[in-house]
Amino acid sequence: MHIHGRAHRTIWLNADGWSVEVIEQTLLPHRFETVTLKTAEAAAGAIKTMQVRGAPLIGVTAAYGVALAMRADSSGAALARTIAYLASQRPTAVNLRWALEEMRKVLAPLPPADREKAAYAKAAAICDDEVETCRMIGVHGLPIIEALAAKKRPGEPVNILTHCNAGWLACVDWGTATSPIYQAHDRGVALHVWVDETRPRNQGASLTAYELGAHGVPHTIIVDNAGGHLMQHGKVDMCIVGTDRVTSNGDVCNKIGTYLKALAAFDNGVPFYVALPGSTVDWELDDGMKIEIEERSGDEVLKMAGRLPDGRVEVVEIAAPGSKAGNPAFDVTPARLVTGLVTERGVCKASTDGLRGVFRRLG
Repeated sequence: MHIHGRAHRTIWLNADGWSVEVIEQTLLPHRFETVTLKTAEAAAGAIKTMQVRGAPLIGVTAAYGVALAMRADSSGAALARTIAYLASQRPTAVNLRWALEEMRKVLAPLPPADREKAAYAKAAAICDDEVETCRMIGVHGLPIIEALAAKKRPGEPVNILTHCNAGWLACVDWGTATSPIYQAHDRGVALHVWVDETRPRNQGASLTAYELGAHGVPHTIIVDNAGGHLMQHGKVDMCIVGTDRVTSNGDVCNKIGTYLKALAAFDNGVPFYVALPGSTVDWELDDGMKIEIEERSGDEVLKMAGRLPDGRVEVVEIAAPGSKAGNPAFDVTPARLVTGLVTERGVCKASTDGLRGVFRRLG
């Protein structure tokens, strides 16, 4: 994707050949800065504090975190310790565990002297694979948007509603839910995106709107509770969101508030799609209600960052003093509310048979 006319990924290896650079996403949309990761602890911190976020990007960052650790200590004990440590940073997104297991499978059989080089090579491969995977999600999702566009009057846009950020910033490039949007836009399809603000961290208002604007995609930020109203009035043609985990029966775990959008879409006959790479499928779990839901700090609800007229970015309190806040970070949308899953292998039903068919896996 392009920022200020320059192509960017969200994570890359620096010219020194070993340190890792990431976009500092907690500063967006007010400042575009990058952070250098030099240790596994720094990679873990970036994941935990959401300097990097989004299931695919978390996995890639963790893979590079293992490589950074192997540079310092390539013993078997260090490998096991690092993988366990990185896995503990975010419990919900399955990509984190998947990427770490991919690193373990490659590195564990090797002698310690060979692990550093192999770790960097495998992390780079995971990174490049994520880019191609997201591109292919767009290839398979594009016909859905084109079919809706074909029913419109000339010049009338396809109105698409998103929740949270499942874009380039959540991945390495292209994004999951945004990949079909970008590819449709680049082909000249008239479209408009309703961007949920996505409280409490405002990933929609801060990140999705930022990257859509940088790419020239028409969009409008809305409060989270406006989506149902827009659907009732025929102003939403489809919803598409990303996901942090899909269980083998097709249940979808995504940013808190996704379930309510799916309910509204179902009630109003609006197609509700979920875009995901195969690495997000949890084949070992067959019920979304069994997913551990991350409970984050109440400060995210009670406080908010914003830019002041003088350009300073400050955190301010927005709630009644002394009030407590609950902050579940994700919710689960049952498979019955999902129109289809858009994957790098094609579009399938949100079901065990649908997932098995598209990924050719028996589970």
